Formats: sequence, structure tokens, C-alpha cells
Amino acid sequence: MKKYNFPNNFWWGSAASGPQTEGRIAGDGKGENIWDYWYTKEPEKFFNEVGPDKTSQVYTKYKEDIQLMKETGHNSFRTSIQWSRLIPKGTGEINQTAVTFYREYFQGLRENGIEPFVNLYHFDMPLALQEKGGWLNRETVDAYANYAKTCFELFGDIVKIWFTHNEPIVPVEGGYLYQFHFPNHINLKEAIQVGYHENIASAKAIQAYHQLNQSGEIGIILNLTPSYPKDNANPEDVKAAKIADAFFNRSFLDPAVKGEFPEDLVTIIKELNLLPEIVPGDLTLIKDNTVDLLGINYYQPRRIKAKETPLVNVVSPMPEDFFDNYEMPGRKMNPYRGWEIYEKGIYDILTNTRENYGNIKCFISENGMGVEGEERFVNEFGIIEDDYRIKFVKDHLKYVHQAIEEGANCVGYHMWTCMDNWSWTNAYKNRYGFISVDLDKEGARTIKKSGHWFKQVADDHGFD
Repeated sequence: MKKYNFPNNFWWGSAASGPQTEGRIAGDGKGENIWDYWYTKEPEKFFNEVGPDKTSQVYTKYKEDIQLMKETGHNSFRTSIQWSRLIPKGTGEINQTAVTFYREYFQGLRENGIEPFVNLYHFDMPLALQEKGGWLNRETVDAYANYAKTCFELFGDIVKIWFTHNEPIVPVEGGYLYQFHFPNHINLKEAIQVGYHENIASAKAIQAYHQLNQSGEIGIILNLTPSYPKDNANPEDVKAAKIADAFFNRSFLDPAVKGEFPEDLVTIIKELNLLPEIVPGDLTLIKDNTVDLLGINYYQPRRIKAKETPLVNVVSPMPEDFFDNYEMPGRKMNPYRGWEIYEKGIYDILTNTRENYGNIKCFISENGMGVEGEERFVNEFGIIEDDYRIKFVKDHLKYVHQAIEEGANCVGYHMWTCMDNWSWTNAYKNRYGFISVDLDKEGARTIKKSGHWFKQVADDHGFD
């Protein structure tokens, strides 16, 4: 028996996305999305000016990659369909070349004993829809629902585990609050409308999936960043942390699992006179179409204290009008990403889902450590000795194990990511994969030490 023993049917694997891995080749038929467009307009915003056309070449290397997944212990793997690849304009004609690619990719995974987990939206809005407002436009919700139904009909015989969105709070934050995703607005009213429409779109996709009576499950992937008050004995710190949690976690967690928006967030939005446009029947739609499965992405905690600094943002209101962020002295850091490493956070999230969300079936859908300059750690055999990644994953898995022992309904762990991939404006600055990708050698792949270690963990159902 291993000291940290996991169930025999535990999901071991990793996660990626279509826009971060597939790349572009002539004649692939893919339409433009917001990342393709933004890169052509401002390539200097992307690290080393590496754009989405130069991702990990999975479009041409997926057969090789599937074999590498087997060699690194995968029994499951999550990726996404690119909306703009399947339906180039977001609505209308289907790209049959994309249909062939995705069917062969997903079938190849299944034939090699790897369950394909497929996400429908990973930040890659088709440009034709963005030009009409993107998630601000209610028509996009209907276009997305049609896209989702199309995916279920085209691939539902192969794919049995679906997800509506990956981290839907990120388009809200990046595109409409903090300027790290296109269209780079700062407008809380728009942010609220975008988040609302994403919630409605998710519910519509869930409804469509269940109406088709396909024999599978559909969920959502949320990046849950627990908000910890600076001082648990200070009611104002506790209140501030709860508000931060409402904005960034419960705004999607509650509708997805409970079928309703958090009351404290609704109260704040009403007081700001920023309620979104609501169509009759929306709230019933959300109530009646909750998720079967919850994916949890965890990277870092959020430290919060009561508001002390003056409101200096000329674009107020903003979420930070209600709290201040707090840097805890002595915190452990990933210096490359600038994120705190706090392993117990993963346990606290799983405990929260057990105690407050009906112990919904869930899994860790992302957790990982990005490091810059990993070529420093190549040994004489050409393998990256990423012991820091092994330690990171192991230390988090210990807390996942503890949560399961205490009754959390957690059925798997996926690391971000399978192989080094393109990461939005950071491009290849930080590497996250079990497998290295050498851009100077036509994307040549090499399994890192962590990948070999992960294979042993998966084979042994745990570790000492």
C-alpha cells in the first residue's frame, strides 16, 4: 500500500486547449478568433512576438502526442474544440476538415485508453461574433448554444465528458476589467453583462445536451481561487474576503451548481445600478440546468483585507472598491509567475464543495507550475530534471488525498499541461508541461522527469 493511495478508477491526466496547442496550417479552414486578430494588430504585446499560429502543432502531431500521453500515465485528457475552427464565422457553415481532425483526435485518444474530456469554450471568441459585441451581445449566447448542440451531434458518440466553459471569469476579468484579454475594456457594467451571458450560455448548452439523451456528463471548469481574510478575527476583513469570493468564485460556482446567483453579489450589483439585461425565463433556465460535474482549476490563493486605500481608479466602480488585496509576509512564491504557492488551498476548495455544494462530483482539472528557462535543467540525456514540478504536484496531491479521505467527491487530478504550450500573451515564457516542446526543432517533444514520475504515480494509484 502506498501512503497516499488513490482509487483505482481515479482520473490521471492533464489539460490543454485547442487555441493554445493546435496551431495553423495552410488549408485547415479555421476562421479568425480574437487572439488571431489581436496578434496581427499588436504583436509586441506577446512575449517574443510569438503568436497563436505558432502553438504546439498538435494539429499535425496529435498521433505522436497520444503515444506520449500513454507514456506519461494518462487515462484521461482534456482539450477544447476551437469554435472558430469548427464554425469559422461562429455561425453558419461547418468546416468539414475540422470535423475530420477532431473525430480522429478524439477517437485516437479513446483507442489508446485515454478518455477524451472536451471543453467547448476556452477564451477563443470567433472574430465575426466579437465584431458584433462578443459576449456582450445576446445573439452570441444563441450562437454558442447552436455551436454546442452541433458539437454534441458531431462527436457525442466518441466524447462522453463535456464542459461548457473553461474559467469563464477570465474573459470577464481580462477583457472587461483588467486589460489582459481582447477587447481590453475597463467597464464593470460590461463585465457583469459578459459574465451573465456566459452563465446563460452554459445553461443552454447543458439543456441541449440533456435533451439529446446522450450517455455522458456535462460540467463546467472553474478557476476557484479561495479568498482568505488577513485577520479571521476582524469582521471587516472577513466581509471583504466574502465579497471578493462573490465576485470571482461564486458568480459562476453558484449558478453552475446551485442554479442561482449569490444574494450578496446581486445586492451589490443592484446598489450600483448595474444589473444585466435579463430575458424572461433566464433564471428558470439556470435553475433547471445545473452541471453534472465540476472541474476545479487551482493555482493560488487570494489574500484580502478590508478596504484601506482610497478609491483612485477613475473608471470606478470596480470590484476593488470593496476590498484590498493583501500580501502575506513569508508567503511561498513561484517567482517566475509571481503567484503564491499555497498547497492547502486545494483542500479548502474541496472541503467547501463537500460542505456547501452538495458534495458534487468534481475533479482537479488544472494545477501546475510555470517555470521560465527550463533548459537550465537539462541533463546529459537531454531530459529536463524538473524536480520542482514533481514536488509541486506531490504536495498538492497530498491535500487532495486528505480531502478524499474526509469524504470529498473528487475523482481525478489533471495537471496543466500535457506538453509545453502557448499561453496567450505570455506565449512560451513559462513552461508548464510534463513534456517539453523545442520550438527550434520543429516542435520536437521530450518527456521531462516529471512525466516519467507521473506515469509511476498513475500506475501505482498513488505514491509514498
